[in-house]
Amino acid sequence: MKDSSDNNWISFSDIMTVLMVIFLFISISYMLQVQKRQAQRDEIFEEFKATKEELYNELDSVFKADFQKWSVKLDKDLSIKFTNPDVLFQSGKTNIRPYFATILEEFLPRYFNVILQDKYSDKIAEIRIEGHTDKVPAPRYDKDPYIANTLLSQKRSAEVIKYLRKMKYFKGLPIDKTKSIEFLLTANGLSYGRTVDDNGELTIISNKPINNEKSRRVEFRIITTSNKLIEKVLKELEN
Repeated sequence: MKDSSDNNWISFSDIMTVLMVIFLFISISYMLQVQKRQAQRDEIFEEFKATKEELYNELDSVFKADFQKWSVKLDKDLSIKFTNPDVLFQSGKTNIRPYFATILEEFLPRYFNVILQDKYSDKIAEIRIEGHTDKVPAPRYDKDPYIANTLLSQKRSAEVIKYLRKMKYFKGLPIDKTKSIEFLLTANGLSYGRTVDDNGELTIISNKPINNEKSRRVEFRIITTSNKLIEKVLKELEN
């Protein structure tokens, strides 16, 4: 009986040892998967950061002197804001002023020469032309002031794209570059949701009075493909 009991105990111990080894391998495998996912996430975030920095530095290098002359602000989020009163739109109007047209003639070709480089072909998802308005009602577009200004701001951004398409520069582009611009460009009407104050800061953040003149503007914004990758990572973390 004693020998049989000892043998049974030894067999049970062996089983427990095997199970412990199996669980150990499962734990190691899980840890390696977690580390691999973390490394992939780190790589995505590094790529995101590097792409934005490279685009920012190149745009800053190409336009630095001109941006000062034109009163244009380049932000780290890759948005370009025109703040010169002579450039901005008149209340309720969508026509591009002569001085803005002069700037666009110089700005747009060099801007797209940067963006359309082969090294950025898989890095840029969208080029947003964002139209903004003040809070003055525009009943000719709609009874609802917000919707009216959405339509007004949309038309302002569309006018910039329309101007680009009439330029000699655009008409002389190779067909592949033309298709790339048409794929990337979007006209966005943001109504008066992002009005700015006297310092050009968003009033929703500064809580200061709206500067109507500065709020009537168009901004250029680069959206990188890394944004989509980050959204994918965040969804994975949620799951």
